[in-house]
Amino acid sequence: MMAAITAAEQGANIQILERLPRVGKKLLATGNGHCNLSNLNSEMNHYHGNPDFIQLIFSQFDRNDTLELFENMGLSWIAESDFGRVFPRSMQASSVLDILRNAMAQRGITENCDATVQRIERTKHDFLIKLGGGDTLQADRVILAAGGRASPNMGSNGSGFTLAEQLGHSIRTPSPAIVQLIWDEPFSKSLKGLKIQASISLKSDGNELRSEIGEIHFMEDGLSGIPALQMARLVNESLEKEQIPVLHINLLPDLQSDDIHKQLMDRMDHFKNQPVQESLISLVHKRLIPVLLKEARIPCDTICSQLNESPVKSLMDALICWKIPVTGTRSWSSAQVTAGGIVTDEVYPSTLESKLVPGLYFAGEIMDVDGDCGGYNLQWAWSSGWVAGKSAADIS
Repeated sequence: MMAAITAAEQGANIQILERLPRVGKKLLATGNGHCNLSNLNSEMNHYHGNPDFIQLIFSQFDRNDTLELFENMGLSWIAESDFGRVFPRSMQASSVLDILRNAMAQRGITENCDATVQRIERTKHDFLIKLGGGDTLQADRVILAAGGRASPNMGSNGSGFTLAEQLGHSIRTPSPAIVQLIWDEPFSKSLKGLKIQASISLKSDGNELRSEIGEIHFMEDGLSGIPALQMARLVNESLEKEQIPVLHINLLPDLQSDDIHKQLMDRMDHFKNQPVQESLISLVHKRLIPVLLKEARIPCDTICSQLNESPVKSLMDALICWKIPVTGTRSWSSAQVTAGGIVTDEVYPSTLESKLVPGLYFAGEIMDVDGDCGGYNLQWAWSSGWVAGKSAADIS
């Protein structure tokens, strides 16, 4: 939609081919239905892919340009003071979609829905676009903005990769990103639905890959919550290398190790004639206590006075460095973003035109660029869409 609006403003005659009955279905689901459309903290470390390639796109159309353009289209927005996430003031994703569709209508852009593109062929002078119903369309330029494979029920089913491969492009193997982590642990069902504040880090082959802090959500087969979702692309990368990714959970991230040790020893003394499980009440969530004690290999009914320094140290380790091997992530149907995609070495970063097929352009998630959770992926969509739309419509 951003590419279409930008190209139309340059005077191009635009037609959008949409596989679903209506454009923008996936946009409606972003930000839990609120549409986290950008982020005021736009540092490059929130993006994954070729940093020089990504930076050149943002140098042409950045976050400020995006927000100004949306304002000019009639969108009122607000930003969080802590995380910098930007939302429509209405907190409705439908507001963003309505603004975009209105802008397209004002510019005479045709929305051709229920249109499945089977093949794109480059002729000597133009492109032939073959649709599923047997129709063939002609175009001077084509912008391929079909998304990746995440949330296929919302439109992006990976068919864009097939179209790009048919035209000679290489695809870095796609994997789900911003998606829940899964593990195979006996305690999972007992913790299902539990939400707590924690610090988590992901390690693989002895190296720390990433750390996050925030609210995590235990599922019956793994972990959700923004800190966990951020780890997904790294989990899949580790598994591709046949390494075992291990999640380290710190349940008391606001306390120093010495303070925790002192608290535990004080609690062992205070509850000396009671079972150890009683001593942990109020320190951590009650449902975690039997799980942590099992992790520390301490029977729940052990009397506190019977514990010496060694089991207390094991309990402390369970509290601040609970290690859980991760077996994978949930599937494409749960994923919000695709990692991988069209290899950016085959795309001109100044225009997003294909180096292999003149007149073919790319925008958005279909390329091997993805961002963290927090509005970064939509910002990439707006910026790359603007560059592709402007470049494709430039007939100079």
